[in-house]
This record gives sequence, structure tokens and C-alpha cells, in this order.
Amino acid sequence: MPFREGPLGDLKVPLTWTAAVALIVAVVIAVAFLLADRRETLQLQAYGVTRQTVDTVAKPVSGVIAAPGRWTGVGVGAVRNYFFAGAENARLKAELQEMRAYRDKYLALVDENDRYKSLLGLKTDPPIPMVAARVVADSRGPFANTRLADAGKEKGVVVGNPVMNERGLVGRVVGVAPGVSRVLLLTDIASRTPVMIDRTNARAILTGDGGPNPKLDYLRGADPIQPGDRVVTSGDGGVVPRGLPVGAAVKGLDGRWRVVLFADSTSIDYIRILLFKDFAQLADQQALAAKVLPPVITENPEESMLGPVKPAAPAPTAGTAAPATTTAPKPAAPKPATAGTTTPAKPPAARPPAAATTPPAAPARTPQ
Repeated sequence: MPFREGPLGDLKVPLTWTAAVALIVAVVIAVAFLLADRRETLQLQAYGVTRQTVDTVAKPVSGVIAAPGRWTGVGVGAVRNYFFAGAENARLKAELQEMRAYRDKYLALVDENDRYKSLLGLKTDPPIPMVAARVVADSRGPFANTRLADAGKEKGVVVGNPVMNERGLVGRVVGVAPGVSRVLLLTDIASRTPVMIDRTNARAILTGDGGPNPKLDYLRGADPIQPGDRVVTSGDGGVVPRGLPVGAAVKGLDGRWRVVLFADSTSIDYIRILLFKDFAQLADQQALAAKVLPPVITENPEESMLGPVKPAAPAPTAGTAAPATTTAPKPAAPKPATAGTTTPAKPPAARPPAAATTPPAAPARTPQ
């Protein structure tokens, strides 16, 4: 049914009253805004009351007007998340895979950095010059066990130099060439290293047999070793310096004492070669060579390194014989020759040695 045919179809709104009401509302709103903005024309108290009134009225109105917009935004977001959840999940999986690669790289760099710090902190007592190197090849066999390191003659490496990693002794250099050196590991069948038990100072020879745990041969002493004892180099024979960490003692399945190497607790990738030749380089030989020997002082000043010194004999008196002394008497001076005679000059008598017997008795006096 058309609107005009209804019961309100003939209702007519007076335009004059409508315009008047609209004008009044507009004037009231305009006056409210003017009163709120014209701060300089009103007193502080009147402005505060007007402003509070406007804010009080505007707060619920603005909240009601903004609520549909908020609800609409929440609904649109929920619908978008629902329909695009698959794409978001795929993107997050790809990002997680990329982050895992970065995590693995980070952990590898942290481990490498820690190993570098350990190698840089490696010290010996007394200090021995070292050369850092990296293992570039691994030569393995049923019995042979050697490595190739990227440091050779140009860095002063010679055959026999000990090799360590950040944990302990690895082996020693058995071949050197420009830019490369061959390292014989402690587990090689040809390896022989003099070691000692740190707790008892018992000596032994660490012998490689191709297995992971070399054996201890020629142990000396009564009950020299116990499980878990720390094994270090002994320095016997001048092959390696004394006190380098080697490993811990264990009892093998065959009943023989073996050593779990400290160096095997980590990969042998980065090493330090000790430029050790012999024990002469550990001390200043020129400083040790004494130029002037100090005097020998004993508790008894009358004694010397040659034996006891006898006291001097007292001077003889008239009518008594002279006591025996250890010194020989001086020869008498020759008498002057008288006129008309010639006396041949006699050579002075030879002085007897210090350990001579009693001197001749003094000549008797003749009466005048």
C-alpha cells in the first residue's frame, strides 16, 4: 500500500515550525562550541564548568557511535584470520626453517670461538713458543693414525715438536715440509711417549696400539696407579716438556692399564704446535754460565778447600832449639870478600817445598 494511501498519508508537517526548531538547535550547538573555544572571554570557573559539561555529554555519545566501527573491525579481522590462516601458517614455517639455519650457524660460531679462546689461553710452565695450525687432512688406517696440519718450515716447525689442542696432548710432528707438517697421534702404533702418574710420579711409557685408548707399559713402583689418576708427560729423554696433560688412567678389558686421552673429548681440528727442541731452550744459558766464581766461606776461617792450615811456630829463644815449621828458612846472604882473595859467588839454594821436613838446626855460637 502506498504511503500516501495510509492513515498518515494526509499528515502535513508545518514547515515554519520545523525550520524554527532546527534553527534553535543549531543556535544552541553553536553557542556551546563558542563557549567551549572562547577561553579568553570567559572566566576560568565558567570555562571549566562548560568544558566539563560538554565532555560529559560527548563521552557516551562518541562511545556509542564508535562501537559499531570497533565491532566491525574485530569481525573483519576474525574473518580475515580464518580465511588466511593457511597462508600465514606456511609463511611462519618458512621463517622458522630460516631461523633454524641461523641458529645452527650461531651455535657453530660460538663453539669455534670458544675453542679459539681455549687455544689462545693454552700456556706451559715454563713458557714455550707455539704456532697455531688447522688440521687439513686425516690419514687413517688399521694401525696408522696421523694428521696433516697447515703449518710447516716457514713457521719454525721441526720434527719432534709436541702438538696439543685445547684439552691436552695430541701427538708430535714426524714430518715437515713448506706449508704443511705431519702429526703422529698418540694412538698410532708407532707412538711412544714417556709419561708419569701425577699423583705418585710413577714413570711409564704410553704406547699406541691403534685403538682409542693407548696402553701404559713399564710401570714402576709399588701400587703406582689407581683408576682415574691423571697422566701427564714426564719429560724423560727430552722428547716433550714435563707436565703436559695427557689423560686419565683406566683398567682395560684385557687387564692392562690404559689412558683415556683428554684430546679425544673434542674434535682435533685446531691445534697448537709447541716449538720445543730440548730443555736448553727453556733457560737462558748465558745467564746460567757464571763468569766469576764467588769465594768459598766456611764456618772455621782457619780451614780452606785445600785442607786445614797449621798455625805459625813461635820464635826460638836462647839455648833452645828452633821448633819445626812448615816454611823453609831464607838463605844467608853471601859475606863480602876480603882484600886479595876472590870468592866465587854461590848460587842461592833451592827453596824446599811447603811440605818439607824439619829445617836444619841453627849453628852454635863461637866465643869471641
